[in-house]
Amino acid sequence: MNSLEGVMVVGLTGQTGAGKSTVSKVFSQCGFCVIDADHISREVVKKGSSCLREIGECFPGNVITEDGNLDRKELAGIIFCDNKKRELLNSIMYPYIVGYILQEIHRYADNGQKMILLDAPTLFESRADDFCELIISVVAKEPLRHSRIMKRDNLTSEQAQARIDSQLPESFFIGHSDFIIKNNKDRDNLDAVAKEVAEKVIDYYRDKF
Repeated sequence: MNSLEGVMVVGLTGQTGAGKSTVSKVFSQCGFCVIDADHISREVVKKGSSCLREIGECFPGNVITEDGNLDRKELAGIIFCDNKKRELLNSIMYPYIVGYILQEIHRYADNGQKMILLDAPTLFESRADDFCELIISVVAKEPLRHSRIMKRDNLTSEQAQARIDSQLPESFFIGHSDFIIKNNKDRDNLDAVAKEVAEKVIDYYRDKF
Protein backbone atom coordinates (compact mmCIF):
# COMPACT_ATOMS: atom_id res chain seq x y z
CA MET A 1 0.00 0.00 0.00
CA ASN A 2 1.33 3.45 -0.85
CA SER A 3 2.01 6.04 1.85
CA LEU A 4 1.32 9.25 -0.08
CA GLU A 5 -1.27 11.29 1.78
CA GLY A 6 -4.60 11.49 0.00
CA VAL A 7 -3.39 9.42 -2.95
CA MET A 8 -5.00 6.10 -3.84
CA VAL A 9 -3.32 3.64 -6.21
CA VAL A 10 -5.64 1.01 -7.66
CA GLY A 11 -4.09 -2.04 -9.30
CA LEU A 12 -5.64 -3.37 -12.49
CA THR A 13 -4.52 -6.78 -13.67
CA GLY A 14 -5.91 -10.02 -15.01
CA GLN A 15 -5.59 -12.67 -17.66
CA THR A 16 -4.16 -11.97 -21.08
CA GLY A 17 -6.94 -11.48 -23.61
CA ALA A 18 -9.53 -10.77 -20.93
CA GLY A 19 -10.06 -7.12 -21.84
CA LYS A 20 -7.94 -5.24 -19.32
CA SER A 21 -7.07 -2.43 -21.76
CA THR A 22 -10.75 -1.68 -22.30
CA VAL A 23 -11.34 -1.48 -18.55
CA SER A 24 -8.34 0.85 -18.23
CA LYS A 25 -9.86 3.22 -20.80
CA VAL A 26 -13.13 3.32 -18.87
CA PHE A 27 -11.32 4.22 -15.65
CA SER A 28 -9.44 6.96 -17.49
CA GLN A 29 -12.75 8.37 -18.70
CA CYS A 30 -13.96 8.33 -15.08
CA GLY A 31 -11.09 10.56 -13.97
CA PHE A 32 -8.28 8.18 -13.05
CA CYS A 33 -4.71 8.85 -14.10
CA VAL A 34 -3.39 5.66 -15.69
CA ILE A 35 0.10 4.23 -15.34
CA ASP A 36 0.60 1.68 -18.12
CA ALA A 37 3.10 -0.96 -17.01
CA ASP A 38 3.26 -2.39 -20.54
CA HIS A 39 4.47 0.98 -21.79
CA ILE A 40 6.97 1.15 -18.93
CA SER A 41 8.27 -2.33 -19.77
CA ARG A 42 9.17 -0.97 -23.20
CA GLU A 43 10.75 2.17 -21.81
CA VAL A 44 13.12 0.32 -19.49
CA VAL A 45 14.57 -1.77 -22.34
CA LYS A 46 15.24 1.08 -24.75
CA LYS A 47 18.47 1.06 -26.69
CA GLY A 48 21.43 1.77 -24.41
CA SER A 49 19.53 1.15 -21.16
CA SER A 50 21.04 -0.70 -18.20
CA CYS A 51 18.15 -3.15 -18.25
CA LEU A 52 18.73 -4.02 -21.91
CA ARG A 53 22.42 -4.50 -21.26
CA GLU A 54 21.64 -7.00 -18.49
CA ILE A 55 19.24 -8.87 -20.75
CA GLY A 56 21.88 -9.10 -23.45
CA GLU A 57 24.36 -10.54 -20.97
CA CYS A 58 21.94 -13.17 -19.68
CA PHE A 59 20.39 -14.06 -23.04
CA PRO A 60 23.28 -14.27 -25.50
CA GLY A 61 22.37 -14.78 -29.11
CA ASN A 62 19.91 -12.84 -31.22
CA VAL A 63 17.76 -11.08 -28.60
CA ILE A 64 19.61 -7.80 -29.31
CA THR A 65 19.45 -6.62 -32.92
CA GLU A 66 22.44 -5.32 -34.86
CA ASP A 67 21.33 -1.74 -34.23
CA GLY A 68 21.20 -2.35 -30.47
CA ASN A 69 17.46 -2.74 -29.90
CA LEU A 70 15.59 -5.57 -28.22
CA ASP A 71 14.17 -8.20 -30.57
CA ARG A 72 10.90 -8.79 -28.73
CA LYS A 73 9.75 -11.60 -30.98
CA GLU A 74 13.01 -13.48 -30.53
CA LEU A 75 12.92 -13.04 -26.76
CA ALA A 76 9.26 -14.07 -26.55
CA GLY A 77 10.06 -17.25 -28.43
CA ILE A 78 12.56 -18.10 -25.71
CA ILE A 79 10.75 -17.18 -22.52
CA PHE A 80 7.32 -18.59 -23.36
CA CYS A 81 8.86 -22.01 -23.91
CA ASP A 82 11.07 -22.07 -20.83
CA ASN A 83 9.79 -21.17 -17.35
CA LYS A 84 13.27 -20.76 -15.88
CA LYS A 85 14.31 -18.32 -18.59
CA ARG A 86 11.07 -16.38 -18.15
CA GLU A 87 11.77 -16.14 -14.41
CA LEU A 88 15.30 -14.95 -15.17
CA LEU A 89 14.00 -12.22 -17.47
CA ASN A 90 11.47 -11.15 -14.85
CA SER A 91 14.17 -10.97 -12.17
CA ILE A 92 16.06 -8.55 -14.41
CA MET A 93 13.16 -6.39 -15.54
CA TYR A 94 10.90 -6.14 -12.49
CA PRO A 95 13.17 -3.90 -10.37
CA TYR A 96 13.48 -1.43 -13.24
CA ILE A 97 9.74 -1.51 -13.94
CA VAL A 98 8.72 -1.09 -10.30
CA GLY A 99 11.18 1.77 -9.84
CA TYR A 100 9.72 3.52 -12.87
CA ILE A 101 6.18 2.94 -11.58
CA LEU A 102 7.02 4.52 -8.24
CA GLN A 103 8.47 7.55 -10.02
CA GLU A 104 5.24 7.91 -11.99
CA ILE A 105 3.11 7.63 -8.85
CA HIS A 106 5.11 10.40 -7.19
CA ARG A 107 4.98 12.52 -10.34
CA TYR A 108 1.18 12.30 -10.46
CA ALA A 109 0.94 12.95 -6.72
CA ASP A 110 3.17 16.03 -7.02
CA ASN A 111 0.84 17.31 -9.73
CA GLY A 112 -2.17 16.96 -7.44
CA GLN A 113 -3.58 13.77 -8.94
CA LYS A 114 -5.21 11.68 -6.24
CA MET A 115 -6.70 8.63 -7.99
CA ILE A 116 -4.19 6.53 -9.92
CA LEU A 117 -4.85 3.32 -11.81
CA LEU A 118 -1.85 1.04 -12.22
CA ASP A 119 -2.53 -1.11 -15.28
CA ALA A 120 -0.11 -4.01 -14.85
CA PRO A 121 -0.42 -7.53 -16.33
CA THR A 122 2.17 -8.84 -13.86
CA LEU A 123 1.00 -6.83 -10.87
CA PHE A 124 1.32 -9.73 -8.44
CA GLU A 125 4.46 -11.27 -9.91
CA SER A 126 6.36 -7.98 -9.68
CA ARG A 127 5.01 -7.30 -6.16
CA ALA A 128 3.64 -3.97 -7.35
CA ASP A 129 0.41 -4.90 -5.58
CA ASP A 130 2.22 -3.99 -2.35
CA PHE A 131 1.55 -0.29 -2.93
CA CYS A 132 -2.04 -0.62 -4.17
CA GLU A 133 -5.04 0.20 -2.01
CA LEU A 134 -7.40 -1.95 -4.08
CA ILE A 135 -6.94 -4.64 -6.72
CA ILE A 136 -9.19 -5.20 -9.75
CA SER A 137 -8.75 -8.27 -11.94
CA VAL A 138 -10.29 -8.88 -15.35
CA VAL A 139 -10.94 -12.51 -16.30
CA ALA A 140 -12.66 -14.36 -19.14
CA LYS A 141 -13.26 -17.89 -20.33
CA GLU A 142 -10.18 -19.47 -21.87
CA PRO A 143 -11.60 -20.10 -25.38
CA LEU A 144 -12.54 -16.43 -25.67
CA ARG A 145 -9.12 -15.29 -24.50
CA HIS A 146 -7.42 -17.73 -26.84
CA SER A 147 -9.18 -16.36 -29.91
CA ARG A 148 -8.69 -12.74 -28.82
CA ILE A 149 -4.95 -13.21 -28.32
CA MET A 150 -4.52 -14.86 -31.70
CA LYS A 151 -6.36 -12.01 -33.41
CA ARG A 152 -4.78 -9.21 -31.38
CA ASP A 153 -1.16 -10.35 -31.59
CA ASN A 154 -1.29 -12.31 -34.85
CA LEU A 155 -0.18 -15.50 -33.11
CA THR A 156 -0.60 -19.16 -33.86
CA SER A 157 -2.85 -21.25 -31.64
CA GLU A 158 0.20 -22.78 -29.96
CA GLN A 159 1.78 -19.37 -29.29
CA ALA A 160 -1.46 -18.03 -27.82
CA GLN A 161 -1.79 -21.06 -25.56
CA ALA A 162 1.79 -20.65 -24.35
CA ARG A 163 1.00 -17.11 -23.21
CA ILE A 164 -2.15 -18.28 -21.43
CA ASP A 165 -0.27 -21.10 -19.71
CA SER A 166 2.44 -18.72 -18.50
CA GLN A 167 0.01 -16.74 -16.37
CA LEU A 168 -1.49 -17.25 -12.96
CA PRO A 169 -4.77 -19.23 -12.88
CA GLU A 170 -8.13 -17.52 -12.62
CA SER A 171 -8.53 -18.83 -9.06
CA PHE A 172 -5.49 -16.80 -7.99
CA PHE A 173 -6.91 -13.56 -9.37
CA ILE A 174 -10.27 -14.22 -7.73
CA GLY A 175 -8.63 -14.96 -4.38
CA HIS A 176 -6.35 -11.90 -4.39
CA SER A 177 -8.59 -9.14 -5.75
CA ASP A 178 -11.14 -6.73 -4.31
CA PHE A 179 -13.14 -6.60 -7.55
CA ILE A 180 -13.46 -9.18 -10.34
CA ILE A 181 -14.69 -8.14 -13.78
CA LYS A 182 -15.78 -11.02 -16.01
CA ASN A 183 -15.62 -10.30 -19.72
CA ASN A 184 -17.54 -13.13 -21.34
CA LYS A 185 -20.08 -11.01 -23.22
CA ASP A 186 -19.84 -8.04 -25.60
CA ARG A 187 -17.98 -4.73 -25.43
CA ASP A 188 -21.02 -2.78 -24.25
CA ASN A 189 -21.43 -5.11 -21.30
CA LEU A 190 -17.76 -4.78 -20.38
CA ASP A 191 -17.94 -0.98 -20.58
CA ALA A 192 -21.00 -0.94 -18.32
CA VAL A 193 -19.50 -3.26 -15.72
CA ALA A 194 -16.17 -1.40 -15.74
CA LYS A 195 -17.97 1.93 -15.24
CA GLU A 196 -19.95 0.48 -12.32
CA VAL A 197 -16.75 -0.75 -10.66
CA ALA A 198 -15.02 2.59 -11.29
CA GLU A 199 -17.89 4.41 -9.56
CA LYS A 200 -17.65 2.05 -6.58
CA VAL A 201 -13.91 2.70 -6.32
CA ILE A 202 -14.50 6.46 -6.48
CA ASP A 203 -17.07 6.15 -3.67
CA TYR A 204 -14.53 4.15 -1.68
CA TYR A 205 -11.95 6.91 -2.17
CA ARG A 206 -14.36 9.65 -1.09
CA ASP A 207 -15.35 7.72 2.04
CA LYS A 208 -11.77 6.92 3.08
CA PHE A 209 -9.73 9.89 1.92
